[in-house]
Amino acid sequence: MNRYIRQITLPQVGLSGQQKLIKSKVLVIGAGGLGCAVLPYLAAAGIGKIGIIDGDRIEESNLHRQVLYSSEQLGYFKAKEAANSIIRNNPEVDILVFEEYLTPKNAPSIFKEFDLIIDATDNLFIRYVINDTCVELGKPFVYGSIHQFQGQVSVFNYQDGPSYRDIFPQENQSAPNCAEAGVLGTTVGLIGMLQANEAIKIILEIGDVLSGKLLIYDLLRNSQQVFEFGKVPKNKKTNISPSFEMIIAEEAVLKEGILLDVREMDELPEIQSENLLQIPLSILAQKQEDLDKEKEYLIFCQSGVRSLKAAQYLSEKGFQKLKLIRGGAKDLIQVTKNEKSIS
Repeated sequence: MNRYIRQITLPQVGLSGQQKLIKSKVLVIGAGGLGCAVLPYLAAAGIGKIGIIDGDRIEESNLHRQVLYSSEQLGYFKAKEAANSIIRNNPEVDILVFEEYLTPKNAPSIFKEFDLIIDATDNLFIRYVINDTCVELGKPFVYGSIHQFQGQVSVFNYQDGPSYRDIFPQENQSAPNCAEAGVLGTTVGLIGMLQANEAIKIILEIGDVLSGKLLIYDLLRNSQQVFEFGKVPKNKKTNISPSFEMIIAEEAVLKEGILLDVREMDELPEIQSENLLQIPLSILAQKQEDLDKEKEYLIFCQSGVRSLKAAQYLSEKGFQKLKLIRGGAKDLIQVTKNEKSIS
């Protein structure tokens, strides 16, 4: 216990609290900017079992904020490299690595192995998958998100408290990810540490947990606000559950389905493919009659917000063969570049 003596000295922790940490099992979804801040502090605190799920590989544009990685690791899977980094700090921690993306299909089986879930993603669609799976399994999750110099932190589904859908109904969401909006490494670092802190408080059963509260921190103005919210009555809730299969870009380009780009016409990067059909979400209602309900459509945009809305709209119109491309245009352009370099 000498490793943890400084936190054991805290009266709110003690030996009994340290035993709680050692026996706890925490899943971190995403090993990007937030994950790189969350993971080292969980491991250093002595969390007994940590799961890391992320299907992304390390890119050069990640390095300014994803501080667990170096230039020598470009192209390697984030989840595995993050695990290697934190195990060097604390070899006593049991690490489970999932080199895959979270989907509605694999979420239940993975979540069952853990007590607490931490959302360290920047994917809107996946955030609802996290929420709905946690509600179904009765597991709390710690939420964090970034928009430029602002960050948000909250805890959902804690002791029958409010869920993500109680404050963020799905149809009202349209937030860009870090690639679109930009971000400083210090912003993700601070918000990630706040998420780790909430997780530790939940495990230790101490302090005021951010359940029913949304903390908004503005690093540019050194200000923070806390907004309180409650559970929405069931008869007023939006019960739209994501039910569309999500596939990666590598799989999408090999399929015979039609790549449906719902971005505006002038958006970059420009995707070129024989199977590409571009219909912006803004005019999809006018053009949907031109689509064939018997064909499979692989829908993408920039961040996943518009592609999900497009899939929901087409599903309501009777289209059944719909899939969403995870990573959107960014991942698709990378796959097409790789194919050209190989050929």
